[in-house]
Amino acid sequence: EPTVRTELMEQIPPIAIFLQESRPHFPTAFFEYLMPIVVRYLTDVNNQVRKAGQEALLILLEQDLVAQSDIENKVCPILLDLSAPDSDDEYKVEAVNIICKMASMLSRTTVEHMLLPRFCELCSDGKLFQVRKICAANFGDICNAVGQEATERLLIPKFFELCSDSVWGMRKACAECFMAVSYTTSPEVRRSKLSPLFISLISDTCRWVRQAAFQSLGPFISTFANPSSAGLYIREDGTLSIRPPTQDVNSNSRQLSNSSTLMSS
Repeated sequence: EPTVRTELMEQIPPIAIFLQESRPHFPTAFFEYLMPIVVRYLTDVNNQVRKAGQEALLILLEQDLVAQSDIENKVCPILLDLSAPDSDDEYKVEAVNIICKMASMLSRTTVEHMLLPRFCELCSDGKLFQVRKICAANFGDICNAVGQEATERLLIPKFFELCSDSVWGMRKACAECFMAVSYTTSPEVRRSKLSPLFISLISDTCRWVRQAAFQSLGPFISTFANPSSAGLYIREDGTLSIRPPTQDVNSNSRQLSNSSTLMSS
């Protein structure tokens, strides 16, 4: 019964945590019994079971309970099969979604060598706009996961494609994550490539795209600032935040009340 398998999946993370805490007594139980079940349920015929399996996998990755070897030898191959060009549409959409979500939890080497080539292919998927939209919505996270060199060499060309996609929802998603993409690139790429691209989004024919671009304008401009002096930084959740400059943190209360100090902050 699918409901039984779904309930089972929901119990996997707490069981895995218990086994991790009691590892001397159960040294191989998780890897021999639980991990194969999670991997198998990613391809279950029932979508609710698959969804429960995906959620369980993400929790296990977040808790750092899955060994690097299992990620590379068991999890990634399944996701690459499910996201292949000839894969079933529903499976492909689910696979690209979980690839994007797990990228921030894996090592940069694993993402770059195993998942990045497939992600670049999926950005150009001409069959399913849902696949391209998931890629566009999570583009900033992928850039952050692989770093500046891979972003500029492989991802920026794909970002240009998505920013000129015929579906306006794709362009809107690109506008919304523009700051996160810009933050991962060098100042030169920001100035010479991303700035003209951003202007094209602000001038888009669709008002929803223009609105999203204008909402991202301030955050995009902030990526040109020097973080050490401006105090701007990106949180783990991808949002922009402000850290008070060092000189203000060390100032006493009288200096902080001074208007010029407040202005510099």
